[in-house]
Amino acid sequence: MGFFCGVFKGLCYPQSRDIPINTTDDSSPQQFQPKTETTKYKPIPFSSSSRPSQPSQLGAILGKPYTDITSIYNLNKELRRGQSGITYLCEEKVTGRNYACECIAKGKLVDKQDIEDVRREILILQHLSGQPNIVELKGAYEDRQNVHLVMELCSGGELFDRIIAKGSYSEREAVSLIRQIVTVVHVCHFMGVMHRDLKPENFLLATKEENSLIKATGFGLSVFIEEGQLLM
Repeated sequence: MGFFCGVFKGLCYPQSRDIPINTTDDSSPQQFQPKTETTKYKPIPFSSSSRPSQPSQLGAILGKPYTDITSIYNLNKELRRGQSGITYLCEEKVTGRNYACECIAKGKLVDKQDIEDVRREILILQHLSGQPNIVELKGAYEDRQNVHLVMELCSGGELFDRIIAKGSYSEREAVSLIRQIVTVVHVCHFMGVMHRDLKPENFLLATKEENSLIKATGFGLSVFIEEGQLLM
């Protein structure tokens, strides 16, 4: 395990950037170019006043009309939970495709900084869209109680759990993992993003296969790197 510790070390440089948030799921990916127990989601009943057709009902986080997430997706079993929210397996009603939906309780966003952190996470995920080793954001939605981030489903689970289950890695296997991790760091830094929370729990396996691609997630602490900023 010591082999991984030096790689999964986060950095802390507070920063933010004000960019309009795209909350739809039809944005074109930006390609990198040089320059358990089953827990069901319990939705809160919606009143007619909270429907998107009411222009006065704008979300305080995304600044867009409220959306009843359950009108678009079926939210099923709980996949994992973290400090920011609970992630559920969800199925898109129109296509039947499965995704992961992170539900962030607005009650936990106690100050302006918390709100800015969520907005920045969405901006960064949109900015990094299309990178093979980074989880893809499909769409962001808001209702009265939660902000919902719908992302691609990585069925292999956390890298941390895979490491524990295997017990040890061969040098060849470790090299493959570290190469992907370093690629994530390189792409993020090249595109002006610092993750700041790299650890095995924040890497997901795309599939359950032994040689599955790994994808970075957990961008809640990430920041944009400003030009001329001194990184210490």
